[in-house]
Amino acid sequence: MVLITRGWLIIHNSSNEEETGIMSNSKSLMSRRSLMLSAGSAGLFAPSILKAQGTAPIRRNQSAFELHRWQDHFDSIGSGIILSDTNNKVLQHWTADGEMRIYPTSVPVSDELTRRGYTSVIEKRVAPGWSPTPSMLERNPDWPARIEGGDPRNPLGSHALYLSWTYYRIHGTQDTRKIGRASSNGCIGLYNEHIEEVFGRTPVGAQVKLI
Repeated sequence: MVLITRGWLIIHNSSNEEETGIMSNSKSLMSRRSLMLSAGSAGLFAPSILKAQGTAPIRRNQSAFELHRWQDHFDSIGSGIILSDTNNKVLQHWTADGEMRIYPTSVPVSDELTRRGYTSVIEKRVAPGWSPTPSMLERNPDWPARIEGGDPRNPLGSHALYLSWTYYRIHGTQDTRKIGRASSNGCIGLYNEHIEEVFGRTPVGAQVKLI
């Protein structure tokens, strides 16, 4: 099992699946050996992995994950794909050229608040403002009606991808303790530095699936 903290792993499509660390089984776990090979070639993810493997268990800000193949969920890669695994608290992002990056996420706090299925990115906003949904206000009547972007209380963080599902976002967070946990009211959260990267690499119209 692989543990990720605040790093990400880059994987390119390859005809040699062993070199990329992806095994033929679409949900097989990456072996430590194949992970270290791919991480070493990327030169970016290895420090986080080695630290996680070489110390006592870290209980905050980490996610265990399985790799998925986009081909098992979509007919074509199109302009890009986001696949968010709510069980493993990890997001895989493919650009149109097949490069994949993996990020730890927060997920909804309960199954009742979790929506799964196909959607798409319909809007992108930097420093998004936030307003609680009617159901949130019903549960928390003392919450403010709106918090502007840039306010440290704003739960959407620095960037947000708006999905075709009403009220659902993939966004940053000011509270980094939430990453790797079931802690949101329905959205998928990333570290601000990670959502900024995904934001820049994801066009409006990109395909999204939550599983």
